Amino acid sequence: MERLADRGMVFTDAYAASPLCSPTRASILTGQTPARHGITAPTAHTKQEVPALRPAVQASAPPGKKALGIQSAGPLDTRLPTLGKLLRDSGWATGHFGKWHLGHPPFAPMDHGFEIDIPRHPGPGPGGSFLAPWRYAHYDSGSPGEHIEDRMASEAAAWLREQSAAERPFYLQFWQFSVHAPFDAKPELKEKYAGRVDPDEDIDSGQDSPTYAAMVETLDDAVGTLLDTLDETGEAEHTIIVFFSDNGGNEYNMIFERDENGEGFLARPTDNRPLRGGKATIFEGGIRVPAIVVWPGVVEPGSRTDARIQSTDLYPSFLNALGVDLPEGHPVDGIDIRPALEGGELERPGGMITYFPHDPGVPEWMPPSVAVHHGDWKLIRVFHDGEAGAHRYLLYNLAEDIGETENLAAEHPEKVAELDALITAHLRETGAVVPPPNPRFNPAAYRPEEFGVQKQDVPRLASFTMTAADRAEAETLFAAAYAGQPTNANPAVAPVEIEGWRTPRPVKLSLDDGGALALESLGGDPWVMTRFEPISGEGLTLRFSIRSENLGGVLVFSAGPQEVFRAGSFEAVRLDAAGKWETFEVPLDAGPIGSLRIDPPGAMGASALRNIELIDGDGNVLRSWFSDRNI
Repeated sequence: MERLADRGMVFTDAYAASPLCSPTRASILTGQTPARHGITAPTAHTKQEVPALRPAVQASAPPGKKALGIQSAGPLDTRLPTLGKLLRDSGWATGHFGKWHLGHPPFAPMDHGFEIDIPRHPGPGPGGSFLAPWRYAHYDSGSPGEHIEDRMASEAAAWLREQSAAERPFYLQFWQFSVHAPFDAKPELKEKYAGRVDPDEDIDSGQDSPTYAAMVETLDDAVGTLLDTLDETGEAEHTIIVFFSDNGGNEYNMIFERDENGEGFLARPTDNRPLRGGKATIFEGGIRVPAIVVWPGVVEPGSRTDARIQSTDLYPSFLNALGVDLPEGHPVDGIDIRPALEGGELERPGGMITYFPHDPGVPEWMPPSVAVHHGDWKLIRVFHDGEAGAHRYLLYNLAEDIGETENLAAEHPEKVAELDALITAHLRETGAVVPPPNPRFNPAAYRPEEFGVQKQDVPRLASFTMTAADRAEAETLFAAAYAGQPTNANPAVAPVEIEGWRTPRPVKLSLDDGGALALESLGGDPWVMTRFEPISGEGLTLRFSIRSENLGGVLVFSAGPQEVFRAGSFEAVRLDAAGKWETFEVPLDAGPIGSLRIDPPGAMGASALRNIELIDGDGNVLRSWFSDRNI
């Protein structure tokens, strides 16, 4: 990355179009903000019979929330003229390598104009782990210990050499899985950085995760592999290179680490100070990202600029640079950044819009919001969070207050009105689906003191390599670190086990009048699990019916009897009808399977499960729970 910076221009004021990954990636491919393309959350890894190509207002919200949230669109609509399609149709070779997270086939990279897609994986993270053996449905499992980024860099470099030899112009899209949860890295690199960490130091830098440091080094090595290949083939002198992040640093997960003396401690992946917040927040820490552009003959090597750019700008900038006409009838929110690359200024009369109609319980979260940057000013509109259903506003002068510590809205009402008009114009012009007031709002349930405070069950431990002993030690440290902190757990709800199904989450379990397992979330992400004698066999399938107040992905995890449900290792389906029963069949591994977990959509609200059946390849029901036949 330092080599990139020496060859190109560093942008100090670069912004992702969203504080979450998939919406930003969609903005790169379309040139549109999430308000327009409709993907506002990373849900496109869920399988669905009827694709949700447009967003929708959620059916309900808890009584303590003033606004209803938005159900994101996803997958990315193939009717959109993406970069891959436009460049392929104009004669460029197009290749995608690494993370996609914008849809299963028929919404995969090769459905969006890419001639090659490796490893053909629709998930939010690596398949099973960063280190082989991997779990990809259409790719090999790798050599034990091989890192997926090393392999993807090698694959991308080989493809690049093929295009160079054929003298074909190319668009190479290398979207690394790193640096993303679940956090894992090469053991030798973790050991290298463990010797550079002092978790007991007086000044907390927030940069004390050996695992994350190791992940960054592997990412950096992959960038180096592509640079070496461009140099070897002679392509570097006429290749535009863009390095960009899709959201700010993750400050909400926790990683169990050991220092060089073997002492265990907990670390967050990273720290975005002096910026406020991180990934999944609309504050600067969630959307202000690193960016480097190399453009021989245009960009002065080793230069820097404070020109403000957004991920939406790559679309028109690439197409204009390559002489490809912008598609008719496809509105583009980004601008051509070539004036900044040539050392000049950028004009964005309507301001820069960030639309995030969600409220994940991470540090510095807020209710569904939208922001506009204009000059030195940033205004955040919090939908219907003011008095009597009015919006609430946060106004910051970033030139004087980069940490967004002082809300100036009351002191500058004219600036609030001016900038809010830009927000209104963008939402209206894009046809955005915006959060309406919550008709179930109850002032008695309103808890403004919890805004921005991370709930205890959110900073979950995210690692693939934990032994049982590590996990026990980590959970002890975790409990001590969060003692006295706000928690989603409700101590008034006693633990319940029904037909062997239970949950460690703040979820009230009961049997409804129809004999279904009813789940009522009390503030956190709901899920239930069960354990049984292990079963093996080809063609194992889990069939179940589910009803929920919320729309979205339903995740199904299976594991051995130890109940080790690995993050990212699940099957997903999509619930598209709120309040109605839907039945799904999910294929499982051959086993042995001794435990199951089902995650309904949403965080708050009521769900129910019935007719849960584990079926073998011949259609025989091996186990059943909450079955109509048992009522």
